[in-house]
Amino acid sequence: MADLEPLPSDWERALGVVAHPDDLEYGASAAVAEWTSAGKSVAYVLATRGEAGIDSVPPEKCGPLREREQIEAASIVGVSAVEFLDHMDGVIEHSPRLRRDLAGAIRRHRPELIVTLNFEDTWGGGYRNSPDHRNLGLALVDAVGDAGNRWIFRDLGLEPWNGVRWVAVCGASGPTHAAGVSPSSLDRGVKSLQAHRAYLDGLGGGPMTDADAIIRDNAVKNGERFGGQPAVTFELIPFT
Repeated sequence: MADLEPLPSDWERALGVVAHPDDLEYGASAAVAEWTSAGKSVAYVLATRGEAGIDSVPPEKCGPLREREQIEAASIVGVSAVEFLDHMDGVIEHSPRLRRDLAGAIRRHRPELIVTLNFEDTWGGGYRNSPDHRNLGLALVDAVGDAGNRWIFRDLGLEPWNGVRWVAVCGASGPTHAAGVSPSSLDRGVKSLQAHRAYLDGLGGGPMTDADAIIRDNAVKNGERFGGQPAVTFELIPFT
């Protein structure tokens, strides 16, 4: 298996765009901690508030709870700007409405790098991926083009942004690049996932609740293809 290339570092602003609270924490948060420690600006945009994510908590209570947990998780890795687009959890559609909302976010934040989650049909091992992840990712890639076209979604009243250079997909089955992470960034990444206390408790145990193993062990394993340095992996989609 080929070694991973270093993720480009010649950028100043990144935008994490995902479907649910916890999506960024399950993979990219240690890299985000590394970037913010280096002085880079990172903001988050979430399509939903994750209101359908805990079986024992009704959506009207779950949404505000998971919003609070996401804001706390983001702050741990140095992210203070967190937006929620209020699409319905579990039934995200790849639609003009979603593309418009994402294009608006891209125009507002003007990122050079966008980070998102695997939107393939499956995860490694053949497990089915969420339709929310699939539809969000496809709409996001389209929205990068929409954001740069002044004649699409003119009602937003925002200047176009053609400055997105890459979309970096965390959790992809065929990663091409990696971002090295320090021990302190790994610690913060673990703590950011642990901040989703209600969600992790709602899973009722199992490997998806072991934040330390998910973040730290995966980073060490990724380092085998990255010169021995613990790392977060991405599939990099170039736009320029």
